[in-house]
Amino acid sequence: MGGLTMLIFWGAVIALIVFVVVRPRDTPAQPRETKALDTLQLRFAKGEIDEEEYRRLKAALEK
Repeated sequence: MGGLTMLIFWGAVIALIVFVVVRPRDTPAQPRETKALDTLQLRFAKGEIDEEEYRRLKAALEK
C-alpha cells in the first residue's frame, strides 16, 4: 500500500511540474502592436482622444 501511495504522490508531482512548464507555451502571446491598438481603441471609445488624434496614432502604430 505504501509503494502505491508513493507512486501516486510522485506521479502527481511530476504532472504538476509538466503542467506548470508547458502551460504558458499553449497560449500564444499577443503581438505588442495589437495591445497598443486595443489600448488606443479603448481610449477613443472612452472619449479620451478625438478622432483626429486616434487616426494619427493608429497610422503611427501600423507603420
